[in-house]
Amino acid sequence: MSSPRSLFPDLDQRRAEAQLGGGEKRIAKQHEKGKLTARERLDVLLDEGSFQELGTFVRHQVSDFGLANNRPYGDGVVTGYGTIHGRLVYVFSQDFTVFGGSLGLAHAQKIVKIMNLALENGAPVIGLNDSGGARIQEGVNSLGGYADIFLLNTLASGVVPQISAIMGPCAGGAVYSPAITDFVYMVKNTSYMFVTGPNVVKTVTQEDVTAEELGGADTHATKSGVCHVTAANDVDCLLKIRDLMPYIPQNCEDPPPARATNDPADRADAELDTLVPENPNKPYDMHDVIRRVVDDGQFYEIHEDYASNLIVGFAHLGGRSIGIVANQPAVLAGVLDLNTSIKGARFVRFCDAFNIPLVVFEDVPGFLPGTDQEWRGVIRHGAKLLYAFCEATVPKMTVITRKAYGGAYDVMNSKHIRGDLNFAWPTAEIAVMGPQGAVEIIYRKQIGEADDPQTVKDEFIAQYREKFANPYVAAEFGYIDDVIEPRRTRQKLINGLEMLKNKVVNNPKKKHSNIPL
Repeated sequence: MSSPRSLFPDLDQRRAEAQLGGGEKRIAKQHEKGKLTARERLDVLLDEGSFQELGTFVRHQVSDFGLANNRPYGDGVVTGYGTIHGRLVYVFSQDFTVFGGSLGLAHAQKIVKIMNLALENGAPVIGLNDSGGARIQEGVNSLGGYADIFLLNTLASGVVPQISAIMGPCAGGAVYSPAITDFVYMVKNTSYMFVTGPNVVKTVTQEDVTAEELGGADTHATKSGVCHVTAANDVDCLLKIRDLMPYIPQNCEDPPPARATNDPADRADAELDTLVPENPNKPYDMHDVIRRVVDDGQFYEIHEDYASNLIVGFAHLGGRSIGIVANQPAVLAGVLDLNTSIKGARFVRFCDAFNIPLVVFEDVPGFLPGTDQEWRGVIRHGAKLLYAFCEATVPKMTVITRKAYGGAYDVMNSKHIRGDLNFAWPTAEIAVMGPQGAVEIIYRKQIGEADDPQTVKDEFIAQYREKFANPYVAAEFGYIDDVIEPRRTRQKLINGLEMLKNKVVNNPKKKHSNIPL
């Protein structure tokens, strides 16, 4: 028996044409490069069968420059909405098989429409970027289209989460839209971002550099910090975005999503008691602390390969989503510097904008010294992290595991900058500087005049540790709320989250702050 004829053959034909994008040959080329098509990417990203397309039959209106008879449906971008883990998201996916994914007026208008819907309905926007840039044939309309998108990115910032996936070329003015969004994902070997390409760099600076070296995923993940998460391929990238969503809310007025767990709130981990080495100069991996404390040991790290002496990322505690900021003693002793300050400040401000409580694990010897840091503005950049913690009104808890020295103690969510609950392990050392450096300054004359300088020095160090470099002095002043056994850290933090769940803080009325950018 033959299948029934369509009642609307013209609609079916036009829809099939739209879904084919640039045609079978160009789709095959996309696959040869190891890349999925725009629609295939949405199939992976969204819950099965949830995608609802908008703007299917939009076409450009250019009547010259060779485009009059080349007007494919969709104009090089697939837009619409769907769900991830059952929650609404708005999406656009640029189609490289149509005009190389280049952006013209109609293309930009489709993206702007989706972003406006996201703002009006309070749901995240996810953009899958794969574009050759501005469509030259449309001139200023292309440039204006980018500016329209930049404005919406800015207006949406802090209102709804914005996530960008770079899944092919993204160059020139096109890079500024992802740069404004909250998180940028890149695919290794098939994606790149730069303002000016290798040919221009060669002409202007005489440098020979490939597109991958100049703006590939590894470059932006390790050197510039533009990329927050890298992926091995398209599927890996899209699945990592799906994995992010359970940690973030729909918008700035919603609480973060809760997640059920069988991990007991009062679970104690005895190995935490011996995790910090007795030698204060011996490193350990702060990831071990984090995974032993959070629900089910699951930690979603952001900026893993950039400024890795500071760790930032998401986890759940007692089912509640939290943002974690932690010094990493295994890298440069966990010291703060320019890049960690920028990395941490950006993450803290995201969490504060979207009601995600902050948990800080602190083991910091101070700020990195040196002419390079000073001349490049460590004062200004270090102030960004301080500013972000001061400004944040979400619940904020700190656990000092070992060193908390100098100004870095203040910066890492100390009680003095509105830390709600500040705990310390018995191994904590809270002081202006380390015992050895302090003794060499305070008792320089006595040590120099001693018959046995090292013995005298050791005695002074012991006295300094007893009087200053321990958590109990700070606790006496109320700067530390409790000195706790490390094994009880999880329980203390979960109890704190429960107590702080209705926290309300009103900052002074202002138009906006002026963070030291």
